[in-house]
Amino acid sequence: MKGNELLDDPQADPQAVRAELRDIETLNTLFGGTRAVVRELESVFVNGKRERGNGNAWSLLDVGAGRADIPRAVARAAARHGIRLELFAIEINRAAARCAREADPAQGVNVALADGNQLPFAPRSFDIVIASQVLHHLPPDMATRWITALAALARRAIVIADLRRSRVAMGAVWLVSFPLRFSATTRHDAVVSLQRGYTRKEMNALLTAAGAPAVARRRPGFRIVAAWRPAK
Repeated sequence: MKGNELLDDPQADPQAVRAELRDIETLNTLFGGTRAVVRELESVFVNGKRERGNGNAWSLLDVGAGRADIPRAVARAAARHGIRLELFAIEINRAAARCAREADPAQGVNVALADGNQLPFAPRSFDIVIASQVLHHLPPDMATRWITALAALARRAIVIADLRRSRVAMGAVWLVSFPLRFSATTRHDAVVSLQRGYTRKEMNALLTAAGAPAVARRRPGFRIVAAWRPAK
């Protein structure tokens, strides 16, 4: 693993965690992190709208949700197709879990404090399962196990999204962090995250090892994403 990040530490200072998660939300909004996930689920919502007898209430689990900005964006996209998403999130960091609950009280998120290695849910508990910018925090063998475990929880779709390793992106995020007034910690961690990110080939190797029937795709903002429907 290439360095450590603030969010790797479950006991990190809560104020520092809050500040970094706000910065990450800004990066997700401006540089494609949110769009990468929403785009993959648009076709799922279109197809779901056509289905009969399944109702319009779905559930979504985000593992390593941060401020839960991405699942909230997904819920807004689902609503445009007449689907109401009940949102659930897993966080290992207490401050991050608190942020996910409080970031937008009008759009509630059910948050559990838990370790992704020991998810407290039965198979096929959720319609959609997502993990965004989480796998690069894990060694490859653990990342493979997570992909397998997450896929087992989903009824309709799984989305795995992360950062694509790039020196250009490292330099760009360092430069934009100044006009965006990011903290020095965010600036450091953003670069480390990109250093720990995946190439498309590496992500595909993880997916293959996990038995996932998906191919990773590049997305704008130096993102990489894979999505698939679970086997019936």
